[in-house]
Amino acid sequence: MSTSHRQISKKQGSVASAGFLSTQAGCGPTPERMAKSVFVTHGCGSDAPLRVLGTVQALLTARDITQDAANAAERWYRDWVFASVGHIEYAPGHTANNLTRHDDVSWQMTRAHAAGRLSDVRHALGLCAQVRLKLMLVDELSFMQMGRVLFPHLSDARSRLKVSAQCAMLLEQLEGFYASLRRTRTTQATPRRKQGESPRVMEKKTG
Repeated sequence: MSTSHRQISKKQGSVASAGFLSTQAGCGPTPERMAKSVFVTHGCGSDAPLRVLGTVQALLTARDITQDAANAAERWYRDWVFASVGHIEYAPGHTANNLTRHDDVSWQMTRAHAAGRLSDVRHALGLCAQVRLKLMLVDELSFMQMGRVLFPHLSDARSRLKVSAQCAMLLEQLEGFYASLRRTRTTQATPRRKQGESPRVMEKKTG
């Protein structure tokens, strides 16, 4: 999931709300929006979507988190947008799958699955984790802004450091949760071999 990005704007104020923006005519951010946030393009195409350069990239640049943890944040955010808004951001050069249904019912069922994955994360990591993920990825607050929300009794410097450390640990836990899901699915998809049964017998059964 790792992709290159290119900065195309300068931040001059507070960060606005999240969203998927395209560089195509009529779909890009307004000049006011461009002036308030740092935007980067993911991909090299002329229609590559614009994303706000936020705290996850800052943690990744500082090597406080791994690329896998950043990918986990992206996965959670895409699920949130799809479940809450109903939008999907396809990668450049995406080939549509014509083998699946695209009616309203199947679309809403797919959104429900995304909401279910968010619920699984909340159940595994807790409500506090969900609050921090939303502040960081959906509301796109800076560490200092998050500190003022979560720790209003602390100074800006202390609350920023505290929030930064918490977010780094949270994203690593999120990546571990997704990795555990992948291992579970792989185990469930692999036929189990009975005790004393040779691999050749297993090949005959599954062949």
